[in-house]
Amino acid sequence: MTHSSSADQHPAHAPGVPITTVIGDGQLARMMHSAAIELGQSIRLLAGAPHASAAQVVSDCLIGDYTNLADLRQAAAGATALTFDHEHVPTECLHKLIAEGVNVQPGPEALIYAQDKLLMRQKLREIGAPVPPFAAINCEQDIRDFAEAVSGEVCLKACRGGYDGHGVWFPSTPDEAAALVTKLRAQETPLMAEKKVPLTRELSTMVARRPSGEVRAWPVVESVQSEGICAEAVAPAPGLSPELSRRAQDLAVRIAEELGVTGVLAVELFEYLDEANQPSIAVNELAMRPHNTGHWTQDGCVTSQFEQHLRAVNDQPLGATSMLAPVTVMANVLGGANDPAMPMSQRMMEVWRRFPEAKIHLYGKTHRPGRKIGHVNVSGDDVATTRENARLAADFLVHAEWADGMEI
Repeated sequence: MTHSSSADQHPAHAPGVPITTVIGDGQLARMMHSAAIELGQSIRLLAGAPHASAAQVVSDCLIGDYTNLADLRQAAAGATALTFDHEHVPTECLHKLIAEGVNVQPGPEALIYAQDKLLMRQKLREIGAPVPPFAAINCEQDIRDFAEAVSGEVCLKACRGGYDGHGVWFPSTPDEAAALVTKLRAQETPLMAEKKVPLTRELSTMVARRPSGEVRAWPVVESVQSEGICAEAVAPAPGLSPELSRRAQDLAVRIAEELGVTGVLAVELFEYLDEANQPSIAVNELAMRPHNTGHWTQDGCVTSQFEQHLRAVNDQPLGATSMLAPVTVMANVLGGANDPAMPMSQRMMEVWRRFPEAKIHLYGKTHRPGRKIGHVNVSGDDVATTRENARLAADFLVHAEWADGMEI
């Protein structure tokens, strides 16, 4: 690990190459690093620990605190752009960096809408984007009034900090909702509520935008959740009409432009049946960085989300987003209740023996139940077969046995 004061002093960076500072040390930063190598770019990392996923592979790595302005300044020194693998850097720090000449992408004026769900909902409603009915919740009476207004169909959310199912609650009665609000407000958790959407499935549409304005969208995908965590993404979303696909892509482009997002933007959507019993969409969440539902692009698309993000934040021409196969499925590898005795390297070989088309991406993480430790991408000609093969491959990496009973 290095603690040099300027990125261009470090031997990891060839002379004259764009140096992108990434704040955050998870698998997204790790995969940005892989993309940077092929692009002829270079990554500098601000990590929380030397054993973190991205810190294992990035040579120019500072260990520090992303909420500390001095650490952020040190990480930004000599970089052509500063970007993120999470949205939690305080915006007041980012405004100070920009005032000092740092090229922050995306900027804090956009990032705030990925940090605060209530502000995001308010902004999306202001620009006319479809969102469920919602309200700020400051006391028990607020949640009781909201529950009455939406006939008890309440989803309570922490305005900040929730992810992978954390910070989201579905109280079944107004009394339960009121007690939950009292408990969470005592913990100083800012809250909002929205009406539960009777969704038929979840979708994700992703775009990338350069500071100079160029925007490109990827095909819309179906996202399958398991206990609040993305378990699978299917590209393109099966059975999605061309009209609704265009509407979803146009919506993501409009959000990127209206909010001033640069880099990759993921717009998570609910698909539901409207009053006319026709499929429609509403925005669920925004992520201003590469996203789990875009991992399929690594092996199923001309330009991956990680390459595109680095091109975009450095204001370079964006790559094509066309698919390389009729179908690509991403299946997450989530740690099981127990870690099998079979080494992961052997599990990978067994997967490749059966599915030589499977592309396995591991994150350098140790086992923990429910933890994202990697993902598998499989491309094919039809949804059902490709989906089954991806699921079998990911499940084998978790359990070291075939879910369909095939012998090893």
